[in-house]
Amino acid sequence: MKTLHDYTFASLQARLAEDGVKPVHAADLYRALHRELDQDLEAREDLLPPLKRWLRGQAREVLSVSRETLSADGWTRKYLLKLHDGQAVESVLMGYAGRLTACLSSQVGCAMGCVFCATGYMGFRRHLRAGEMVAQAHHIARVSKSLAGERLRNIVMMGMGEPLHNFAEVAEALEILTEPRGINIRPARVSISTVGHVPGIQKLARLKKNYTLSVSLHGASDEERGALIPVNRRWPLVDLLGACREYSRIKQRKVYIAWTLIDGVNDSDDHALRLARLVQGMEVHVNLIPLNPIDAYDGTAPGAERTRQFHGILREKSGVPVTLRQKRGVDVGAGCGQLAGK
Repeated sequence: MKTLHDYTFASLQARLAEDGVKPVHAADLYRALHRELDQDLEAREDLLPPLKRWLRGQAREVLSVSRETLSADGWTRKYLLKLHDGQAVESVLMGYAGRLTACLSSQVGCAMGCVFCATGYMGFRRHLRAGEMVAQAHHIARVSKSLAGERLRNIVMMGMGEPLHNFAEVAEALEILTEPRGINIRPARVSISTVGHVPGIQKLARLKKNYTLSVSLHGASDEERGALIPVNRRWPLVDLLGACREYSRIKQRKVYIAWTLIDGVNDSDDHALRLARLVQGMEVHVNLIPLNPIDAYDGTAPGAERTRQFHGILREKSGVPVTLRQKRGVDVGAGCGQLAGK
């Protein structure tokens, strides 16, 4: 069922016209719903009677908060959000100095089956609609405003699910969230993470708006990567890296490469050298992420010295920027790979 949160600005104008309401009202409604995050639209005095009458027949997206968990860092908050059909997803508010970021889910569960990801062990249950993703962002935006008096400025599609497996709905949600007359997140401040869904990367390269693409690599050969990310058997490294180059060429933007460091699995000097050869000459920035623990996988993160050595070799030999991602919310299961809808 389509709800008010599912409409892009253009589709809202078209729907209003179809229902005999002047499309000019779309701007006022978008501002009230998405920018001001008003949950009682009919009570607003600045919305004219024809629009209020139309609103009475429109379903709203309602996500109930089943649980809020606060990290020891004092900023990161994980939310278990119940959907209309009883399913649940997790969303995360991550706080940094002067920057609030919403980590949103795109699916209930995930079909990709990455061995070190808690969401993958859930299996795939269903795609989220655009409105359900927008409603997650609205919830995080309200929390941001109440806690820090700041509006939400950054979105990462790095929660539960593979965003590019649900491409059409994710693209629609981001069109809504980046609409200047609405919540107005700048496209450059939106990051989409994929485990290597090659057709989705190719489609993303051809979208009008320029989002940031983050690709999970984790292995420097098809054999190594396939053991961690089963989807590599469908879209091997040669195809994935080709799609990344195509994305950079079309968008004139760097691709971010995520490499989860797992002790004794992909953290040796040889792994660093082979990764350096893979990305040399590409328009990329490598993010190293020491493994976050989950119950279903017995791997561990390497120690600080091994991580430092891997970082140094990769940076020296590849000639590309390399950073170590700052951890957030790991103590409450809100880190990369830890979301599991529970």
